[in-house]
Amino acid sequence: MIIKILGSGCKKCVALGNNAQAAAEAMGREVKIVKVTDFVEIAGYGVMSTPGLVIDEKLVSAGKVLSVEEISASF
Repeated sequence: MIIKILGSGCKKCVALGNNAQAAAEAMGREVKIVKVTDFVEIAGYGVMSTPGLVIDEKLVSAGKVLSVEEISASF
């Protein structure tokens, strides 16, 4: 499973990445977390407000930090 965190690397982006890692570990999933900071690539997902969360190339959220529980529900 590949999880992409879309954003500039701000506090919210870091928090979303940490929550995604925690959700994956809680569910026993092996994941690769990729940080995407290129705004052209981010816009390619239709994201205009970061942070964004993409799981296996499916946009899950944009503009907010999801909780561990919310991310787990998206797997």
